[in-house]
Amino acid sequence: QVQLVESGGGLVQPGGSLRLSCAASGFAFSAYAMSWYRQAPGKERELVAAISTVVGNTNYADSVKGRFTISRDNAKNTVYLQMNSLKPEDTAVYYCNAFLSITGNKFWGQGTQVTVSS
Repeated sequence: QVQLVESGGGLVQPGGSLRLSCAASGFAFSAYAMSWYRQAPGKERELVAAISTVVGNTNYADSVKGRFTISRDNAKNTVYLQMNSLKPEDTAVYYCNAFLSITGNKFWGQGTQVTVSS
């Protein structure tokens, strides 16, 4: 069955770094655009970063540009989110998303908590 399993979240001080991973299985990973979303308490889920399939084009929310980097390894069926210079406002549950535009198929992971606090 389809699975997206996030890992790498945790508690970090402001200015610190974390690397999130999302391991995918059960579908043709390389054909899917991959994204990271986040949802803070009391707020709507928002797109953080996205990466296309083979070419690897990326786009980022303005709030994370220059601090976060999304990447993918199609051989390992894994997408990453490197987060640097973390701020308290980055605190949220981070979700991995897979999307295939030609069919509209969309899958979500269970989320991983990121807390930025001193």
